[in-house]
Amino acid sequence: MNRNSSGIAYGVGAYIIWGLLPLYWRWLDRASAFEILANRAVWSLMVCILFLAYQKQLRRTLSLIKNTRTFSLLALTSLLLSMNWGIYIWSVSVDRVVEAALGYYITPLVAVSFGVLVLKEKLRRLQIVSIALATIGVVILTVAYGHIPLIALGLAVSWGSYSLIKKQLNAGALETLSVETLVAFIPNFAFLSYLINKNEAQFGQDVGFSLALFSAGLFTVIPLLMFNAATTRLPLTVTGLLQYITPSIMFLVGIVIFHEPLPVAKIVGFIFIWIALTFLGTDLVKSGRSINQRKGETF
Repeated sequence: MNRNSSGIAYGVGAYIIWGLLPLYWRWLDRASAFEILANRAVWSLMVCILFLAYQKQLRRTLSLIKNTRTFSLLALTSLLLSMNWGIYIWSVSVDRVVEAALGYYITPLVAVSFGVLVLKEKLRRLQIVSIALATIGVVILTVAYGHIPLIALGLAVSWGSYSLIKKQLNAGALETLSVETLVAFIPNFAFLSYLINKNEAQFGQDVGFSLALFSAGLFTVIPLLMFNAATTRLPLTVTGLLQYITPSIMFLVGIVIFHEPLPVAKIVGFIFIWIALTFLGTDLVKSGRSINQRKGETF
């Protein structure tokens, strides 16, 4: 398998795992969304430490902690990541997976908006069309839901903000996730300890379910490492297009398996979002080609 093929395999694998996570969260519904989130944070740190030790990256991770600016930014991304995880897990527990899928559909559009507002980037024509169509779609969905789709917007804004800050850091995915989970460890461990002392925790009730909760750490770190492997092997345009695998799987899980209602008005709203993403994907491919052409001209 060549480098490009292995990159696609890693990327598709990561996005499929992320897309199927609602099934896993639903399987854990004996525990509250907050307990699942706490277990995810605690066991993710344990898994990160094991991978860091295996890859001999513990010293590099400690250097991130010693750098005040880097650690402060990672503390902020830890908060944003915890918000994103919490909203995602809670959305499954209240049967709103389709709305969560909408959040990850519009995340790239939020990222483009942040690029304009924060990084002062200029919008290209197709990007303007994409944002306009997506805005119409969100308005239609707001009317269809009878309220602003806060789950979708919360997921999109938290992940978009997280990605924006992470782009400012020149550090590996595993090392930064390790610091983020380290920051989240103390409050989440304290919460788990409280539940256990009150005999209200599902963790520890039986071996099988406790192992399932522990696996939240594995299902967090492993796809991230696969995604990181994909980004080092594939052009940005390819990884950018592959990301739509996750919300598409979530959308199908919500409709086909969880039988969430999808009235015509919501379908119309999603169609506007999908058309917007088609334009954005086209722009992504075109911009990627132009960059490659410019690179070719410099040699």
